[in-house]
Amino acid sequence: MPFLNVLISGGDATDIAAVTKAVGHATQSILGKDPSVTSIAVSIVPSVQWTIAGRTLAEQKKRSYWVDIKITDATNTKAEMARYVSGVHAAMSSILGDVHEESYVLVHEVHAAAYGYGGKTQEHRYVAATLAPAS
Repeated sequence: MPFLNVLISGGDATDIAAVTKAVGHATQSILGKDPSVTSIAVSIVPSVQWTIAGRTLAEQKKRSYWVDIKITDATNTKAEMARYVSGVHAAMSSILGDVHEESYVLVHEVHAAAYGYGGKTQEHRYVAATLAPAS
């Protein structure tokens, strides 16, 4: 049940669709997250409003991104998260073109008792599934 908040510098609806598809695919294929409970929000920030090292991306003729994902803690290994950061960077570079090195992926591991959807925490869902009779 990850939530991804993605910012990209510049772009249009075509970029949004490509980014949504790419980060969704990486989240499923690398982190093993179920796409039926994955939410992705993509926002475009004008390149004149995004600065790195005191200069706008428009001035630098570069693009950038920020991918912020929340996942339940202890559900992925360090190696999986490293592959995810690398895979997302490769996908974003392919979509956006000349991306600035200062482009980020942040994976938040949130405690299961403090994270949930539909009014139930992930801890509740885990305990309920553990106590359910075997079928």
